[in-house]
Amino acid sequence: MTPAISDELVVLAQQREELDIERRRIQKAHCLAVLDHISAKIRRACPQAQYVGFAYYGKTRELDLLGVLGAQASPLSGLPWLWEKSDEEHHLAELAAEIEVDLQTALEPFDSPAWATVRRNSAGDGNLWLGELPPADRAARIAELVHEHHPEATAIVVDGRSAGGSVIAVIEGAADDGTDNLVRRRWTSDRDNALTRLIAQVFALPALADRHLVPVDGHSHAHPGTPGDRVRLMPLPPTP
Repeated sequence: MTPAISDELVVLAQQREELDIERRRIQKAHCLAVLDHISAKIRRACPQAQYVGFAYYGKTRELDLLGVLGAQASPLSGLPWLWEKSDEEHHLAELAAEIEVDLQTALEPFDSPAWATVRRNSAGDGNLWLGELPPADRAARIAELVHEHHPEATAIVVDGRSAGGSVIAVIEGAADDGTDNLVRRRWTSDRDNALTRLIAQVFALPALADRHLVPVDGHSHAHPGTPGDRVRLMPLPPTP
């Protein structure tokens, strides 16, 4: 193999890798966009909807829609079925085929971020799964979750490299010297997991990332030991 051909192979291999990375990034964004699209339609028809119930078959990577569920009324109660697919008189029945196809599309890739919204339905036996509908406003929901533990928080510092979007610091206004007042996060592991899922989705959706994530380079809140192009400042909108 001549040096010229060898150099060309190196260049083409690098270009192929870069294109594959970009393809996966776009694919993840598309999965979430499809999930957002069908979630909005479900909520327009049934505002109380919180979950989609389905059976999932790992060998074929196919699913069967079972229905739509609401939120728990109390920690000890189960999730109420708002509509079951067998009920053809319900107004959600018109969306059954579209819900099933869109959910299948959102969960098709092994590394789809939509999988982070899925968990087993522990209240039932057998092949029962729940897909949580994403909030209509992720930034507002993130702010709500943070403010429950840090009422004075004005922003968070997030790292898109760890699980897709972990919180590495909370900012509560400014310190006496004018720099950002960074404090350690004060919440449970369950709350941290919920925030990680939502922040990962913000990173994955280009429109949301552009709107809500700010580079930290050159700012006083850059977190020690976490340099890189995936560390961002996320200002928090006020919560009621």
